[in-house]
Amino acid sequence: MLALFGFFSLILVSVYWVNQAVQIFEQLIADGQTAWVFLEFSALTLPNVIRMVLPVSAFVATVYTTNRLSQESELVVMQAVGLSPWRLARPALVFGLIVAGLLSVLTHVLVPGARAELADRRAEIAENVTAQFLTAGSFQHPASGITLYIRDISPAGELLDIYIADARNPGESTTYTAERALLVRSETGPKLVMFEGMAQVLTLADDRLQVTRFADSTYDIGALLSPSARQNRDLREFSTPRLLAAAPDDLDRADASPAEFLAEGHARFAHPLIAAAFAAIGFSALLTGSFSRFGIWRQIALAIVALVVVQAAANAVDSAAQQDPRLWPLVYLPPALGGMIAALFLGLAGRARRVAPPDAAPPQEAAA
Repeated sequence: MLALFGFFSLILVSVYWVNQAVQIFEQLIADGQTAWVFLEFSALTLPNVIRMVLPVSAFVATVYTTNRLSQESELVVMQAVGLSPWRLARPALVFGLIVAGLLSVLTHVLVPGARAELADRRAEIAENVTAQFLTAGSFQHPASGITLYIRDISPAGELLDIYIADARNPGESTTYTAERALLVRSETGPKLVMFEGMAQVLTLADDRLQVTRFADSTYDIGALLSPSARQNRDLREFSTPRLLAAAPDDLDRADASPAEFLAEGHARFAHPLIAAAFAAIGFSALLTGSFSRFGIWRQIALAIVALVVVQAAANAVDSAAQQDPRLWPLVYLPPALGGMIAALFLGLAGRARRVAPPDAAPPQEAAA
């Protein structure tokens, strides 16, 4: 099971990763990024891809192995020597727990860390794209109603003699001029820090002009040139203890409710157990059928239906738990449901193979 699990995981991860890599490649090439950035982004998406693929790989590996055992009559032999379905299911359960352990490492450590790093790198790329608009000696129009001009850029990175005209507000027009400026990064995006300048605000209703001179002033250029730059954090980037604690600062940064934090935190414990349930369902469903040279495709279809039911229940309870913080125990219902389905299949398999003791046979007459 473990060998086939690795084989099927490699195939499914490759297929899914190629699909995402094409999208990432198109986005990064359009922004003028290098191949190294593409490889870095692709590597950061792999943990989440693996997390989604492993439960399916566990199910496929279990079904494939059990089907081979059935076709080669090995299950029949093991049952004939007195092994019950519960005893036969022990390796499948151990295999499911191993997969659940791997998924736990992914969901609690690798996936949140990769998501956070990917979000930071996307913000840095957005800021680099912003810097591309800062071209010396020409008028730039990075957004509707914005005109930007820079006379020159010093070797130290200072922007010399900068001019910004902001006409986005229909009721007024603002013009900024400064002797020099610096483009700096912040948690909410790139900022333009101007020194020794002047701000002129013209109110169009009464043609009133207000002039303000400043020694230094900050202009949020990131809101204009990179609206997708990182401002808030996704709750899936937080560690599991922070999700379960649901501190007010984290709630503000993620713009999420306590119910969403608790649901995501407990889902990281429940979803790996679903993978173990998938493996148990795959094995137990195939035990319900008798030996046939044509295979046990009916039992495989039954196992797939059971998987769909468990996954639908997981989606439903996740949505419900995100609405009410008191409903977080519901996220453990799908793995429990999967375990009950597997136990039901094992019970049916044991009852079908239970043979009544034969009655005493009458004595046979000797052949003439």
